[in-house]
Amino acid sequence: MTMEKIIIAAVADNMAIGKGNALLWHISEDLKFFKRTTSGYPVIMGRKTFESIGRPLPKRPNIIVTRTGQYDGAVTAASLEEAFRIAGDYPAPSTDGDHTGKKCFIIGGGQIYRHAIGMADRLLLTHVHVTVPDADTFFPEISPEEWKETSRSETFTDPESGYRFEFTGYERRR
Repeated sequence: MTMEKIIIAAVADNMAIGKGNALLWHISEDLKFFKRTTSGYPVIMGRKTFESIGRPLPKRPNIIVTRTGQYDGAVTAASLEEAFRIAGDYPAPSTDGDHTGKKCFIIGGGQIYRHAIGMADRLLLTHVHVTVPDADTFFPEISPEEWKETSRSETFTDPESGYRFEFTGYERRR
């Protein structure tokens, strides 16, 4: 069984995803979507992303791509390719709901996304309709020659920030 590699991220209209090793927003519905979607599956992230979270994400194997150090509650891999091999060793969650087959989620940050986008099968992006001019981390370009949009939710508005956003799925063109 091959493992599906899925990138999950929230991106601004200008493709910004972070500033100062922190998220640009905290949209409750996006965080719930992330938790619901990734729970039970391996999540792969870079060292800086793990350090910004501050702890392993519960109810899923945490794999950190780093060449330095070990982290409690997480497994480390020296490369993205090694992280995918490690993720493939975990059993698929039970088949209730959408938990069918082997999947792993690439959850950031910018450097990991740039390396992983050429290997990913799907993208799950929350498009947040705001431009962040002073961001320092950006999501890579989504080429229409490589990716096709397969789903888009209605547009929601976050009650806290007022940001409008939608959940969008993409599949790699084969």
